[in-house]
Amino acid sequence: MSENLNSNNIENDEFNLNNEDSDYKDLITKLREIKSNIALLEKTIFK
Repeated sequence: MSENLNSNNIENDEFNLNNEDSDYKDLITKLREIKSNIALLEKTIFK
């Protein structure tokens, strides 16, 4: 029975890591969008 619990814990840990990776990728994408928006705003302001 404990082997089954350990297996479930490992699967849950892997799932959590995959979610964290996805969260980081989403964050990086949003930061790149923000960076692009800032660059466009700077071009507009300093024309």
